[in-house]
Amino acid sequence: MNVFGVDIGGTGIKGAPVDLDRGDLLEPRYKVLTPHPATPESVADGVVEVVRHFGWSGQVGITFPGVVTGSVIRTAANVDKGWIGVDAGRLLGDRLSLRTTVLNDADAAGVAEMAFGAGRGRKGTVFLLTFGTGIGSALFIDGRLVPNTELGHLELHGHDAETRASTKAKDDEELSWEHWAHRVRKYLAHVEMLFSPELFIIGGGVSRKADKFLHLIEGIRAEIVPAELQNNAGIVGAAMTAAGR
Repeated sequence: MNVFGVDIGGTGIKGAPVDLDRGDLLEPRYKVLTPHPATPESVADGVVEVVRHFGWSGQVGITFPGVVTGSVIRTAANVDKGWIGVDAGRLLGDRLSLRTTVLNDADAAGVAEMAFGAGRGRKGTVFLLTFGTGIGSALFIDGRLVPNTELGHLELHGHDAETRASTKAKDDEELSWEHWAHRVRKYLAHVEMLFSPELFIIGGGVSRKADKFLHLIEGIRAEIVPAELQNNAGIVGAAMTAAGR
């Protein structure tokens, strides 16, 4: 079965058709830059461009970087606050004239990694953490998702954690891998203190460079591994959710 997945991020909007039997993209993903300001209408334009690039006419799953209940947006940390209260499923479905499903971006990535990636077959408490414009989190208990955790907004040393330990923070402050890994370690230690997970899966675009920093993160009891689907996980998970998997 094939379903289209779209991943809306603070930097880019990317998507592709997904083979749900393999958990992989059928074609190379297509990406457009997230507009600034990232208002509902301007982001919807980007989603339409991505989907129409492939001439797609079936189901579409879409991620959003914030809390999503049903298909209504409740928080919008890294996009325009005009999203709050918007029924994104209705807005995007109307613009695409297609049946759409909307969910939190990290939750989508986590669903994909638990089914096809680094979390496959793992029980107990597992976290997928995406490091990018912000920090997204997906929490799984014995393989079941606890949605909308958004733990990138935990307070860490008086700051929103993602303002200190996201890859955007690394780039903006021109941090070395060692300095950034030290901040990530502090963040992981805080999450570990609260939840005592058995496994951290590190996702987002930085997962492609795991060899540069994972070995620098010491003193964490939980196993730490890179996401196997890397930055395609959100697209795959969005498609899975749209198909009810």
